[in-house]
Amino acid sequence: MQLLKDRFDPEAEKRYRAAGLWKETTACEVLEENARRFPERVAIVDGRTQLTYGEYWDAVRRLATHFVRIGLSRDDVIAVQLPNWVEFAVAVNAAMLAGIPFCQFHADFRAKEVEFILSFAEANCFIFPQEFRGFAYQPMVEEMRPRLGRLRHLLSDFDLRRFLSDPSQPIDDAALDARRPKGDDLCRVAFTSGTTGDPKAVQHTYNTTLSACYICNRNQLFDAGGATLIFLPVGLNWGLMLVLEAILAGGKAVLMERFEAGDAMRLIEREKITHFASAPAGVIALLDHPDLGKYDLSSLKAYVVGGASCPIEVIRRAQRDIPGRLVEMYGMLETGSQAQTLLGDDPERVVGLVGRPVPEVPLRILDENERDVPAGTSGEIANVGPSVTPGYYNNPSANERAFTKDGWFKTGDLGVLDADGFLKIVGRKKEMIIRGGANIYPREIEEVLFRHPAVADCAVVGLPHPRTGEQVVACVVLRPGASFTFEDMTAFLAPQIAKYKVPERLELIEALPRTPTGKVQKGRLQEAIAPVGAAR
Repeated sequence: MQLLKDRFDPEAEKRYRAAGLWKETTACEVLEENARRFPERVAIVDGRTQLTYGEYWDAVRRLATHFVRIGLSRDDVIAVQLPNWVEFAVAVNAAMLAGIPFCQFHADFRAKEVEFILSFAEANCFIFPQEFRGFAYQPMVEEMRPRLGRLRHLLSDFDLRRFLSDPSQPIDDAALDARRPKGDDLCRVAFTSGTTGDPKAVQHTYNTTLSACYICNRNQLFDAGGATLIFLPVGLNWGLMLVLEAILAGGKAVLMERFEAGDAMRLIEREKITHFASAPAGVIALLDHPDLGKYDLSSLKAYVVGGASCPIEVIRRAQRDIPGRLVEMYGMLETGSQAQTLLGDDPERVVGLVGRPVPEVPLRILDENERDVPAGTSGEIANVGPSVTPGYYNNPSANERAFTKDGWFKTGDLGVLDADGFLKIVGRKKEMIIRGGANIYPREIEEVLFRHPAVADCAVVGLPHPRTGEQVVACVVLRPGASFTFEDMTAFLAPQIAKYKVPERLELIEALPRTPTGKVQKGRLQEAIAPVGAAR
């Protein structure tokens, strides 16, 4: 796979290099230095394995040597489908050390999704679990392999384990040194997890990947004394970035195969976790767990919430009941971190906001004609900066839509910058509801609904309507034993939002469909409920 033509102008590149955000390096150079300085320090832990930095570095070198010996080069792609296991971290770092682009994706993906990704990414090597959660992957891979002409090499987690623990496996440092990539080389291709439409393949260089990690470590004060709990799937972008951030800081990464709030609190106490990242649903699960308060969580310094809007009431409960500081972050695969609250911010001043824009990743709010809007006016968020993707692979129409004429990436998210420069996300451009000519942002209604004591979770969607164009539908998950009627909803909302925004329908459902990163899949939600109906 070849990297798209670079979208960065030469002056911007000079600024990124001068600021130390772009370097002629990969995470492997930092891993090597960590292994030299503190080889006995624990680097990475999962439920089965623990590696020190010295052991980690040796395992990466052994596997990278294997990649070189089987003939993989910078023109190939290594696809990695592994759960939150140590083997994942070794695999992606070995690909980086050998200068081979990689493509990681979620361990729960099955035949249709896997074949699409392997084919589109033109993968030459596929790394997968022999078995995970009762599913055997080998038969799936063998069935599709005849249709994947470029796929030459298969490696299971069983194969990878010998590189972790068998010192007799060869290491060819001379060959690896000759293969080390430069910062501007293609590092990875990753597929959007999106809530609507087909996924797009996002390209990132080593520079755009690692600059996002440097920015997050700095803003969240994560350093060599830190320990991060990673239960977000490493097959998706945020999980991968957390692994790389731990390496770059010289801290400890603790991988959790499946999130469960009680288990997470046990790990925080045992491993002295200082940081974790989560979708709002994970924080809600901690807050609602009956054992909250029984574990020592005092090691926590910060926990980052993103991927979906976090209700204001949840933020306030977390600030009261969980040690450390809740940090709201707004970011995406294509751009890295775009805005976030900081540890020193007044919680009440920033509650419901996602902080100020990250200085290194400038942000604009644009109207339909790509012109800047005044402060306090909503529009589409656009970014430029060292962590922004060069573009989507093999998708010129998507690149045409995604970038302005002067190179700013249009996110598809709608936001408002207040007079003090704080950003509020008001929704997705595609999710905005137009009812009788009026624009309605679902997030505004959802924030109010979350305050009702009967509501455990909720999402607001628009559906076609013959008279008004779209009708507003509230989909609500109730707390155990609670009741909530259409009349309850309207009586609660009417004093707090404009009448035209009050939903015309209420749907009580068992659970909201979500992506692995916690985003509500509103397309699936719309399909699941009748398109037109009376208020319920």
